[in-house]
Amino acid sequence: MPKLKNKSGAKKRFRLTGSGKVKYKPAGKRHMMRRRPQKMIRSTRAMGILSDADAKIVKRNFLIYAK
Repeated sequence: MPKLKNKSGAKKRFRLTGSGKVKYKPAGKRHMMRRRPQKMIRSTRAMGILSDADAKIVKRNFLIYAK
């Protein structure tokens, strides 16, 4: 059986922590920042952790070789 490929879009958007959780960068930080509240700008600064249900989907379908 041939090797399976990871989804290249998912490789760019998600990272794994040492314990196996999935980190992501929140959206909405690219342009038109004047219109956004300061609270939103601050909250999107840090990496987020996906919920267990979403992390399960990402690992199973998109990051196939993620342990």
